[in-house]
Amino acid sequence: MNIAFIGLGNMGSAMARNLVKAGHTLTVYNRSRARADEFKALGARVASTPGEAADGVEVAITMLADDHALESVVFGKGNLLDSLPPNAIHVSMSTISVALSRRLTAAHAERKQHYVSAPVFGRPEAAVAAKLFIVAAGPAAQIEHCRPLFDAMGQKTFVAGDDASGANLMKLAGNFLITAVIEGLAESFALVRKAGLDANLFHEILTNSLFNAPIYKTYGALINSQKFEPAGFKLPLGLKDNRLLLAAAEENAVAMPMASLIRDRFLAALGQGMGELDWSAISKLSAKDAGL
Repeated sequence: MNIAFIGLGNMGSAMARNLVKAGHTLTVYNRSRARADEFKALGARVASTPGEAADGVEVAITMLADDHALESVVFGKGNLLDSLPPNAIHVSMSTISVALSRRLTAAHAERKQHYVSAPVFGRPEAAVAAKLFIVAAGPAAQIEHCRPLFDAMGQKTFVAGDDASGANLMKLAGNFLITAVIEGLAESFALVRKAGLDANLFHEILTNSLFNAPIYKTYGALINSQKFEPAGFKLPLGLKDNRLLLAAAEENAVAMPMASLIRDRFLAALGQGMGELDWSAISKLSAKDAGL
C-alpha cells in the first residue's frame, strides 16, 4: 500500500521500518527532520509537512506523543486533514483522549475520509520485533483493509467495534492496569528488600508461578534492577495517560481510587526530578518510603 507514516519516535520508527520490510511504500514525516531522513536509505520519501505526507496516499498512520501533537498534525498548518484524499483512511495508533478520537471521527467524516483508532500495547522492543498488540475500532471494512498493515507491525489485532473512541478507552484502561501492576510490584519489592530477603529470588518466584506474564517479567526486572534509563516509556507520558483515564472515568461517573493514587505517585516522581526516566521509576518512591 501507499502509506504516510507520521511520528517517528522510538515506537513509530520501529513500526515504520516493519512496514517497509513488508513491502509497503512509505512517505514519512517527523517534526525532527533527522529522524525522517534516516528512512531515505530504506527507499521512503521524506515530506516537509503532514499534509505533503498525506497527499495521495491510501492510508495515513499517526503515532504521536499526545493530543496536542496529533491535533497539530491533523488540524494545524500544512495539515493532514486537508490533504488526505476522499475514501482514504487515517489510522491513529497513538494513546489519545476519548474526546479527541470522537472529534477526529467527525472531522474525517465531513471530508468523506475514514478514521480508525488502533492504539497499541507494547514497549519499543516489541515494536522492533513486530510483536505489538493492536486494538482497532472504526468502520469494519476499513479495519479489514488495514489488516495487512497491522499484521506487519503486531502479533495480534483485536477489533473493538465500530466506535473508534472505544479502542482509546480500552487502551487507557489497559495502561492503568500496567501502572497498578508497577505500583504493586514497587511496594512488594520494597518490602522484600527491607526485610533482607533475596529480591532476585522473589522475582524468579513471581514470574515462574502465578505471575508468569510479560507485564510482571518486564516491570519486575526493571524494578528489581532499578534500571529506568533509557526510558521505554517516559514518566510524563504515563501521567498524561492517567489524566486521560481519569477524565473518561469522570465522564462515565466511575470512581477509580487506585488511578487517583497513581496520579499522585507520578506527580511526586516528577517533583523529584524523574521526568526523563521510565514510568516504572515511580517504584523509587516505595523504596524511599521504606528507607532503602
